[in-house]
Amino acid sequence: MKTMNNTKIIGIDHGYGNMKTANCCFPTGVLKSNTEPVFTGDLLVWEGRYYSIDVGHKEFTANKFSDEEYYVLTLAAIARELRREQLTEARVFIAAGLPLTWVSEQKTEFKDYLLQHREVEFTFRNTSYHIQIVGAEIYPQGFAAVADKLSEFGGVNMLCDIGNGTMNLLRIVNRKPDPQRMFTEKYGTHQCALLVREQMMKCHHATLDDEVITEILKRGAEDMDGEYLKTALDTARAYTAGIFRRLREHEYDPKLMKLYVVGGGGCLIRNFAEYDSSRVFINEDICATAKGYEHVALVTLKRNGGAA
Repeated sequence: MKTMNNTKIIGIDHGYGNMKTANCCFPTGVLKSNTEPVFTGDLLVWEGRYYSIDVGHKEFTANKFSDEEYYVLTLAAIARELRREQLTEARVFIAAGLPLTWVSEQKTEFKDYLLQHREVEFTFRNTSYHIQIVGAEIYPQGFAAVADKLSEFGGVNMLCDIGNGTMNLLRIVNRKPDPQRMFTEKYGTHQCALLVREQMMKCHHATLDDEVITEILKRGAEDMDGEYLKTALDTARAYTAGIFRRLREHEYDPKLMKLYVVGGGGCLIRNFAEYDSSRVFINEDICATAKGYEHVALVTLKRNGGAA
């Protein structure tokens, strides 16, 4: 979180698997109830309804403004950042983003969605918050994570942002993004997890919990039967090979360009791919994009004299 003219700039990466801010990461899950649930650890109360945060898994949707869940998750993300500075009231500017090729088409609707309530009162983790949302801006996902490091992008580079739901590719030449060579594909870590689950059932008639699959993808190992683990690892390697196949389809050539990987899916490259570490760079900070949103927003607001 950054501060300008008594306004808190909060970057929020609305992922399909996890919500990220500059300092926090939590699962993108919401369970709504009209009555107070039994377990209230991450409970958000807004307009008379109860929302259990971190519960369940939000299905992939190309339009993040199509329901209220991402708005509720936005409130939870803001509360987590404010709590770090022991604040319960604040003027907030939301810096968010969308996949590269979706920004132009969806930017206005997503921004309006985040600005639907200019003043919001809610309770999160038994603490009451009163926030005034003074503005919002939508930036290109993935690119924001490297916007403050463009000096390192001399020559030809391929930026690869692997999230839970999508993979975004952008060519950057001599520190300038090429808008004619940016692509979004539904090829994120969730699709890899689904394939692992399918292969485990096919080969061993066994079901793996989502948490176990996540640990395998993040660390490349897990405490389970050797044959079961081999199936999971082989599937992840095959899926990761598919990432590089798609990269090559979009003219990635490791001999001619460097590859910069951001997003939670960087663990797939690290754990399951063979690559030249002198030409492939993996940013392991899952909050990098949210931090990037804050950086770009602060630069923009300073140039424009602040938020309204």
